[in-house]
Amino acid sequence: MPLLRLRGVSKNFGPVQALTDINLDIPAGQVTALVGDNGAGKSTLIKTVAGIWQPSSGDLLWDGQPVHIHSPRDATNRGIAAVYQDLALCDNLDIVQNMLLGHEKQRLGLLDEVSMELTAKQTLQDLKVTSVRSIRQPVGSLSGGQRQAVAVAKAVMQEARLVIMDEPTAALGVSQTELVLSLVARLAGTGHAVLVISHNLVDVFQVADRIAVLYLGRLVAAGPAAEFDRQSTVDLMTTGTSTRLGDDGSGGERATSPRAGSGSEG
Repeated sequence: MPLLRLRGVSKNFGPVQALTDINLDIPAGQVTALVGDNGAGKSTLIKTVAGIWQPSSGDLLWDGQPVHIHSPRDATNRGIAAVYQDLALCDNLDIVQNMLLGHEKQRLGLLDEVSMELTAKQTLQDLKVTSVRSIRQPVGSLSGGQRQAVAVAKAVMQEARLVIMDEPTAALGVSQTELVLSLVARLAGTGHAVLVISHNLVDVFQVADRIAVLYLGRLVAAGPAAEFDRQSTVDLMTTGTSTRLGDDGSGGERATSPRAGSGSEG
């Protein structure tokens, strides 16, 4: 049973149809990459899952049960965490303060700094984030990859089961990109469901277990990453179809079946 299932999800803003009949499964323990050209509906989809917007129609099933996510707080309470490009970190606070912001631990009416440090340190160790000099280092002094790591660790500390990452490697150098992609793989390896939105197909094929392609608000293909190659993915992103899938008998034809073209995933 996938952790999250979208069934017939559509979203319109007045006369503008942003998403149409999206059926998508997001399993735990795997990285699902959501790709598409600008305006394909990626941001609308993740914001609908994260509770920022309500679907106009369709259902979300969490652990097989229908759920209604009315706000980001509802999403957080369900175990859904979204890490957007701005990361929502406070540069003037240190790593510990950022990771426990809004969830500070107290003892005898005072902040329990020792317990907070131990909790933050353990979370970073569990994710094998070893590149930071000190957990009391101001976030403003961190590199882009380190900031991503802190934002993800914060989500994990809040007991997220699904972590959504929006363009996590955008504007990062080679070494910082490797740090973030390793972190993504470790999240899936510890049983988290990971949904990554990215334009960088090199990164996508390095880390994704599954790929879902949006085109003009419709899901035109979805399936195991092994069923796709870079050119077929570009074709799907830019035209909504590809003749390359399935030519080698790998099963890619299933990903571009009429059902998939209407947003379904077999």
